[in-house]
Amino acid sequence: MDKNRMKSFLGINLNILLLGLTSFLTDTSSEMIMPILPFFISAVGGTGVAVGLIGGLGETVSSILKVLSGYWSDKSGRRKIFVSSGYLASSISKIFLAFSTAWQHVLILKPLERVGKGLRTAPRDAIIADYAGAEVRGKAFGLHRALDTSGAILGSALALTLFWFMKLEFRAIILLGSIIAFSALIPLYAVKEKRAKAKKTTLKISLTGLPSSLRLFIVIASLFALGNFTYMFFILRAGQFFAENERIAFAVPMLLYIWFNVIYAFFSIPSGMLSDKIGRRSVLFLGYLLFGLTSLLFALPLSLFSLVILFALYGLIYAMIEGNQRAFVSDLAPEELRGTSLGTFHTAIGLAALPSGIIAGTLWQYIDPTATFFYGSALGFLAAILLLLKSL
Repeated sequence: MDKNRMKSFLGINLNILLLGLTSFLTDTSSEMIMPILPFFISAVGGTGVAVGLIGGLGETVSSILKVLSGYWSDKSGRRKIFVSSGYLASSISKIFLAFSTAWQHVLILKPLERVGKGLRTAPRDAIIADYAGAEVRGKAFGLHRALDTSGAILGSALALTLFWFMKLEFRAIILLGSIIAFSALIPLYAVKEKRAKAKKTTLKISLTGLPSSLRLFIVIASLFALGNFTYMFFILRAGQFFAENERIAFAVPMLLYIWFNVIYAFFSIPSGMLSDKIGRRSVLFLGYLLFGLTSLLFALPLSLFSLVILFALYGLIYAMIEGNQRAFVSDLAPEELRGTSLGTFHTAIGLAALPSGIIAGTLWQYIDPTATFFYGSALGFLAAILLLLKSL
């Protein structure tokens, strides 16, 4: 038996756990920054369109690199070098974000930070898939997402504590978060990859080289991504209901964001295990459907109790969708093209993020914030219907 498979905890290979710990520390850092980012953008003069543009452009730049890094990792037979470079690049770029004085600076620096994410994501997911058999793949991806999101909970809680109790400014919180990012490189050092022989493959950015079922799913997932605009609009929407008190308008959305991540982390593994039993498609259908419903409800006047329920649903949706989409792509992809397939998937949904952010921001700024959520709701319902009707 492969000795790497024998090194496991709770049925999950040790390398997957180490990658999860790396993501935990990285997200602790990132989530000290991400929840305050929409407020920081506003503080340096950004509007709704700026929020959407920054959120969308960051994901798009990241995703363009995902297909390249996935291809390079398949061709070279090496994955860890791309994972390590990606985490290091993100850690370095976060430092400069703290010194932004205009939203245009954030527009440049945030995509640079996401370059690191683009380098690491597809090769990292391929390592997870390499060490997880099909019978536990949903559980493995779910565990990774749970550790990732647990870091997000800690990071958000630290950001709120530093702002509310220690009264630190946004810049100081961002700087502290960037320092924590470098600790993620420690467990990553111990990760062992399955080295493969270099392959003579051709870069295929189009969907034509992939199985038809995988192509169809990527199209549906991209349609969903077009309506799944940046989380920052959900935070800003929550803040609108407490606008009479500036500190409360920041603290309540932060608490709700932490609550979202608690639910996300709690249900990530069960959602992955459920997909192992009843199928990825069924779980993803429910996730898309719930997103359509949740976005629709966000367009209505809301009480604090309603916001608590809706942010819980938002967390459940992410638990059902994030890891299971990746696991579904891994299931549908040929093993020799797994890295490329994951990279193509990430690129496709990432390319949808830029128009998604611009459309959402334009609706928010020039029509009404509720229009943003009506838009997201419509595409969520449409993606669910297509996933139900089309044969994969």
